Amino acid sequence: MSMNSCDLIGRLTDNPELSYTPNTQTAVCRFTIAVNRPKRNGEDQGADFLRIVVYGRKAENCDQYLEKGRMVAVVNARVRTGSYTNREGQKVYTTDFVVAGSGDVDFLSSGNGGQRNGGQRNDGQRTGQAASASNQAPARQAEDLPGASEGDFDPPMDDGFGDFDI
Repeated sequence: MSMNSCDLIGRLTDNPELSYTPNTQTAVCRFTIAVNRPKRNGEDQGADFLRIVVYGRKAENCDQYLEKGRMVAVVNARVRTGSYTNREGQKVYTTDFVVAGSGDVDFLSSGNGGQRNGGQRNDGQRTGQAASASNQAPARQAEDLPGASEGDFDPPMDDGFGDFDI
């Protein structure tokens, strides 16, 4: 049996970026978290910066409620490696932690106390209505795609990085 699943806790290094896939209009939210390395002999050992990719309704919630500095737990993410050729012709290898299906992002610290910029994104577009009166994200739920249920959503991989198998 093999398993591709991990849990991470860290702080956002910048505000999330939301986009939609061209063919299916599935929401895709990308952000990076800083995860502290364990201390050695009482001294900090720095941090690792990990790229997170979230799909579906969870992506829209992340865009609406997360901001730079907020602590999150990425639960049941899938590790996805890929590669692309940069402008200089060099092959660049990537590692993303993908949240879809049964994966989730739990908001641990309060950040700005709710919606970023009062529901207004940096580009001036509305991000949506508040999830509840207490400004907490809605409870975990199946993706809001017709016919989809929790655990059977496999997001499209057209994020421009491609996939490769080792």
